[in-house]
Amino acid sequence: MGMHSSDLPDFPWDLLAPHKARAESHPDGILDFSIGSPVDPTPELIAQALREAADSPGYPKTGGTPTLRAAIREHYRSVRGVRPPDRHAILPTIGSKEIVATLPSLLGLTTGDVVIHPSIAYPTYALGARLAGATPVPADRADALPRGTAGRARLLWLNSPSNPTGRVASVEELRGAVTWARERGIVVASDECYAALPWTEPWATAGVPSVLDPRVNGGDLTGILALYSLSKRSNAAGYRMAWICGDPLLIGPIHEIRRHMGMMMPGPVQWAMGTALGDETHVDAQRERYRARRATLAGAVEQAGYVIDDSQAGLYLWVRAQDGRGDWAIVADLAAKGILVAPGSFYGESTHVRVALTASDAAVAAAALRLAAE
Repeated sequence: MGMHSSDLPDFPWDLLAPHKARAESHPDGILDFSIGSPVDPTPELIAQALREAADSPGYPKTGGTPTLRAAIREHYRSVRGVRPPDRHAILPTIGSKEIVATLPSLLGLTTGDVVIHPSIAYPTYALGARLAGATPVPADRADALPRGTAGRARLLWLNSPSNPTGRVASVEELRGAVTWARERGIVVASDECYAALPWTEPWATAGVPSVLDPRVNGGDLTGILALYSLSKRSNAAGYRMAWICGDPLLIGPIHEIRRHMGMMMPGPVQWAMGTALGDETHVDAQRERYRARRATLAGAVEQAGYVIDDSQAGLYLWVRAQDGRGDWAIVADLAAKGILVAPGSFYGESTHVRVALTASDAAVAAAALRLAAE
């Protein structure tokens, strides 16, 4: 039996309201680093593509236009450096959050089934399991699973680069997870939405590994799904441009269900998405903006006496206090300076806070000054 709306957990950011109010009371106003929502303009070529396709009287294709599917395949070949998935194994989604939340249901999971997700994770992995009536289990290693769990597991979520920690999983680590899951008939879903934003080596040079890489899967996509989004890389979160791809035997039924549900990306957005995937110049420019902001914020955070862990890629700094104070204490301390961040408790961990890089240059500079002040 699935989850009723009355069973939903509190929306995490509602719990931040008192600290947000405190930050807003700062004489110079609030600097909000709690949510990773892009603030820079959507690139003009994407906006122009949307305008060009605005005359769209017919229903769009649930599985994506041939042009869009070709653009996604070329992205994997030229940008991610892996063999493109078959064009029939690609399915556009209306942003990535909706597919994370509905995937267990679309795969037919139900009561008694288990969904394994990272121990520090985006909360929607667990929510999606509960919506299907399944049981979410946080674990990073097989030996950390409760007794009997592996035998009931139907879905294993991977997330690299991680939200919130920014940790990147190596080829060897991904291969180990895929091998373990395949031996037990467990589907692997890899959320790779932050792969375009690596900061440290070897990832900055070699790129973030994908579960679609044959070094990971042995050239076989059986039981494997990968998710990706253009929200962050292209400053287009409002367009809801994302996709899922992988094993055609999994994608086919998901496609069919979504056809019946009418869950199709709008036609003009499909055209804009194909255009965005055909241009890496705007991605490079945005990456450099985030690189500069990251350098400023990281330096200020460390000079203020905090420690940054992981944070090898993605849009967040994973920050803790040297004295071991908990996450909400750090949130309160920073709110007193007018700086709002997200507590690690939102993600299953209570000693770190997540500091988003999605703020204007002016806000980042102002935060650095406040962190430096006594």
